[in-house]
Amino acid sequence: MANRLQRGDRSRLLLLLCIFLGTLRGFRARQIRYSVPEETEKGSFVGNISKDLGLEPRELAKRGVRIVSRGKTQLFAVNPRSGSLITAGRIDREELCETVSSCFLNMELLVEDTLKIYGVEVEIIDINDNAPSFQEDEVEIKVSEHAIPGARFALPNARDPDVGVNSLQSYQLSPNNYFSLQLRGRTDGAKNPELVLEGSLDREKEAAHLLLLTALDGGDPIRKGAVPIRVVVLDVNDHIPMFTQSVYRVSVPENISSGTRVLMVNATDPDEGINGEVMYSFRNMESKASEIFQLDSQTGEVQVRGSLDFEKYRFYEMEIQGQDGGGLFTTTTMLITVVDVNDNAPEITITSSINSILENSPPGTVIALLNVQDQDSGENGQVSCFIPNHLPFKLEKTYGNYYKLITSRVLDRELVQSYNITLTATDQGSPPLSAETHVWLNVADDNDNPPVFPHSSYSAYIPENNPRGASIFSVTALDPDSKQNALVTYSLTDDTVQGVPLSSYVSINSNTGVLYALQSFDYEQFRDLELRVIARDSGDPPLSSNVSLSLFVLDQNDNAPEILYPALPTDGSTGVELAPRSAEPGYLVTKVVAVDKDSGQNAWLSYRLLKASEPGLFAVGEHTGEQAPPNTDWRFSQAQRPGTSGSQNGDDTGTWPNNQFDTEMLQAMILASASEAADGSSTLGGGAGTMGLSARYGPQFTLQHVPDYRQNVYIPGSNATLTNAAGKRDGKAPAGGNGNKKKSGKKEKK
Repeated sequence: MANRLQRGDRSRLLLLLCIFLGTLRGFRARQIRYSVPEETEKGSFVGNISKDLGLEPRELAKRGVRIVSRGKTQLFAVNPRSGSLITAGRIDREELCETVSSCFLNMELLVEDTLKIYGVEVEIIDINDNAPSFQEDEVEIKVSEHAIPGARFALPNARDPDVGVNSLQSYQLSPNNYFSLQLRGRTDGAKNPELVLEGSLDREKEAAHLLLLTALDGGDPIRKGAVPIRVVVLDVNDHIPMFTQSVYRVSVPENISSGTRVLMVNATDPDEGINGEVMYSFRNMESKASEIFQLDSQTGEVQVRGSLDFEKYRFYEMEIQGQDGGGLFTTTTMLITVVDVNDNAPEITITSSINSILENSPPGTVIALLNVQDQDSGENGQVSCFIPNHLPFKLEKTYGNYYKLITSRVLDRELVQSYNITLTATDQGSPPLSAETHVWLNVADDNDNPPVFPHSSYSAYIPENNPRGASIFSVTALDPDSKQNALVTYSLTDDTVQGVPLSSYVSINSNTGVLYALQSFDYEQFRDLELRVIARDSGDPPLSSNVSLSLFVLDQNDNAPEILYPALPTDGSTGVELAPRSAEPGYLVTKVVAVDKDSGQNAWLSYRLLKASEPGLFAVGEHTGEQAPPNTDWRFSQAQRPGTSGSQNGDDTGTWPNNQFDTEMLQAMILASASEAADGSSTLGGGAGTMGLSARYGPQFTLQHVPDYRQNVYIPGSNATLTNAAGKRDGKAPAGGNGNKKKSGKKEKK
């Protein structure tokens, strides 16, 4: 059992190791390394980018392969024809890396179509293009004539910006009888030349000695530089100045202000007079340090006179010489460490971005690729990047200091048409520093909204006999989309009316939504049309909606009344109505029946006599149409006046109902009753001459006393003559009348 567990553990460990090595191999595969000598000509080959990326040369431009790093990337370029990384300008290793032994330049390659980043590291190989040199044009050394053999005197250091074997390797001293050359090691590994006294000096024999110090490098061919050394023999000065410390160390923040004291050195000399007075000076000082620090020659105070920058120089080593008035001197070392402060805000670089995105794009769509850098170190250089939480976007870290700005949810242009995305990078310094940049993004429209009508249905009215082409109504649908997606056109559904296509009656302007009549409507033929209007946008694919429209035809007074009774004989004779001589005023002689095809007030009729042989003998009811003698005695009570409720106000001779609703109801009722009376089938129980109205208005309410509304009742398509057929058939006056009405049945010639 234990052996099985051990084998299982080993298998798991082996699997984890394989996963780790595969991950490590995948990481390293993204780092490409090349090397190139400095001072190579522009266009020189550095490395085969296409091969290392696994791409054909012709694919580099197509896939958008380019250098995206900032700073000194102008030194290199990608040749799209050969697929090579080449030099784009003069490369001076000493300018780029100064005294650093290994000079590496880092950049990033972006494959734009896949948004992959590859790190490229190019080593700049040093060549022997600089000779050793001295800062001093001539060096003067003062030596006491009582100096004992073995005394050492510091000589100036040579500087060679090359590295390795191409840098400074050795010194040589011109042959002489008194001095030799020895080298003393420094803390940084370099060696200082020193002049060693080999024999006793005699000022009276030789007051000065002229020597030549030569510095040589190890290049091929060897380069060298020299400086003249003049040794002045002085009178006796027994003591050499001594510094209180062999090494002075101090740390200063990089933001220290100019004029601030860094430290103070001190050397003492027990001699008296000028031989005991010590003067201070820098020795073998780098040019960079000489621009930043200054030394008071009398007090030994070291001050800052320039700006320190931790990101450029983090450490300074300088030699300070203390020399008395007799020419004797000693040296000490000053080590200054620059401490980083958070004086650099992060920098945000938009490497690649889009300025427009289609709404409804899926979450995770890439908006931009950005790089974040901070030149500080430690926590001061650790940067976090973020965007406001309320926006539908988020940041994802990719390779190194690169971030992807992507959508976190689906966008809706109808809610927000554009975004101003603020990208903020903040370091972890105290206090923290931050930087902002903005990405403007427009949301492009997608046809995701159909046109919408403000109302669920519409009603329109048009008078009959309208002119063809008359405007009927206008509908408008709104689409919240934009451009073509919001361009609405209108049409009608393919319906029919009484078997005729709807398009024969009305049309609609596809752009404006205005409906037009294609023919003149006749209220007596049909009174309404039901339409359905379709609104369709111009998107791809188009979206649509529809709405119902009820079109009502309004009646016009375009039909003259038609007299149905008495009808004119067809043989040209005159019809005759008979009345007895004993007829009293109010006797019903005959009744004129007329109809009008119009409706409502347009169908309300009134009667009057145009001509009478004996004016005043007969009168016609204005609203009833009854050729009776005047009788001013009969009246209706309020309860007996005609109408649907029996309570309308009117004149004393019987008036029309006071609204169209009452009129049409009464017309329909009279028509039905009259039709039943004509064929003897009336079941309303009203009795002869009442047209069934007695049941409603009372037994005393007969046709003798009420205006007969049958004459103005018209049903389209019906030619019925509305008369009291029963009364005529029996040859009797209607029940409740004041007399008998007889018709001769004969015709007389005029």
